[in-house]
Amino acid sequence: MNIDQHWLTPATHTPSPNFDERADPMDISLIVIHCISLPPGEFTTPYIDDLFCNRLDPEGHPYFKDIYQFTVSAHLLIKRSGEVVQYVPFDKRAWHAGKSVYEGRERCNDFSIGIELEGAEWLPYTDEQYTQLSEIIKILLQAYPTLSPQHITGHSDIAPGRKTDPGDSFDWQRLFDIPV
Repeated sequence: MNIDQHWLTPATHTPSPNFDERADPMDISLIVIHCISLPPGEFTTPYIDDLFCNRLDPEGHPYFKDIYQFTVSAHLLIKRSGEVVQYVPFDKRAWHAGKSVYEGRERCNDFSIGIELEGAEWLPYTDEQYTQLSEIIKILLQAYPTLSPQHITGHSDIAPGRKTDPGDSFDWQRLFDIPV
């Protein structure tokens, strides 16, 4: 696994239109861990790609009527199987954090990389996801010297009261016990 022109290989590349330029392209200093499943609690569906690429059918599921018009994305998705999909190159600003603050800095999208885990806050993540996430973090730390293991956080930590992911089921100790 490596990074070539800000794209992870051999990840599947599914470019999202939901990104823009970073205010400072050299300031990539935070990794934000999220979780997503569409519909909630259902896995191995095409709907995450559809949401991040603005093609989610509001008639596909009752839940989609409330979210199909969202313009959101993440840099990466790690599926339950460990398969990795990249939507936005790392040097661009993905739209994953929303209104957010980290250590007094607002607008976390400006300086972060967003990694989604296919999952739900109330279900354990898979061994494959932890393995891939650890490997990806190792590669990101090598490629972007402004990143550090001390600046990896959950969506719930940068948007408290608004977001709960990756949830209590995410084992932070397990992630940090894997050597990077």
